[in-house]
Amino acid sequence: MDHTDDTISLPDPPDVPGLVFRRFRGESDYAGITAVGNASREADGVELVLGINDIANEFTHLANSDPARDLIAAEIDGQFAGYSLGEWALEHSGQYQYWFQLSLSPEWRGRGIRRAMLHWMERRLREVAADHPAGAPRTFATYAGHKALSLMALLESEGYYRARYFNKMTRSLDEPLPDFPMPPGLEMRPVLPEHYRLIWEASEEAFQDHWGHSPSPDEHYEWWMGDPVIFTPELWQIAWDVEKDEIAGQVRTFIDGPENEKYQRRRGYTEMISVRRPYRRRGLAHALIAESLRVLKARGMAESALSVDSESLTGATRIYEDCGFRLVSSSVAYRKEMV
Repeated sequence: MDHTDDTISLPDPPDVPGLVFRRFRGESDYAGITAVGNASREADGVELVLGINDIANEFTHLANSDPARDLIAAEIDGQFAGYSLGEWALEHSGQYQYWFQLSLSPEWRGRGIRRAMLHWMERRLREVAADHPAGAPRTFATYAGHKALSLMALLESEGYYRARYFNKMTRSLDEPLPDFPMPPGLEMRPVLPEHYRLIWEASEEAFQDHWGHSPSPDEHYEWWMGDPVIFTPELWQIAWDVEKDEIAGQVRTFIDGPENEKYQRRRGYTEMISVRRPYRRRGLAHALIAESLRVLKARGMAESALSVDSESLTGATRIYEDCGFRLVSSSVAYRKEMV
């Protein structure tokens, strides 16, 4: 197939022999996106392993993003070397967020390729922003893993600031597990298919209080249900109000098999922890987390992990420490005002 018309010409290209920037070529790019994404994340200290099917599921259910226009790929001598994909969201705060990531194979770093992709992405996202209400607050947004020192330096040299830290915490399951009781009037129930949308909506409501959160579109709901790693209802802890017959809080526990295989470990995740406002400060999160740990131990896991906003207004870090979790690393959320 002739792809000569998909080349992207940049005003500030780095001097790298064989380097070409181009647009997205559809499913044929999934393998390159998978390999480069995994290598880039590992180098940056982000322990997330994705397969081609994961990328296909993500790209099939994108919202507020069109890869044909919002993705730039870097090839060197015809080999996929890096990419950046942009998207936008409207936060509950009323601020427009224009998010992107910069993925580049480690062997090509330090040559100006990520900076060139960043400049292109900012120009593209400004075009996207032109269709949004004038005067609304708007910001570029990206993140850096705890080992991504060169990326942090690049972003900060381009005017990005450290807006938030997100902490990775782990807990050994070989130590005695906590035993926090379920608050009166609440009970955990097995998850049934008719609960899926209710669980999603309860989580969306609870996370409205979290920094930078925006309502998730239906495409993300479909992506969630199609992800075999995180969509594991048999492992979840869902608490219901017995009298009102409504969801009070939840933990969506999962086990990432491909990640465990790569890193030769037995880790589960106690994640998507949320309690709706009427049920907070009653010990529900403690009880749900304790049950998640028991489930993971019964499944043969040796540790549990989670991530948390270091400045969470709900006191999440203290709750997790109560349950035995300890800080192991921090990633950085970067922002830059779009002016």
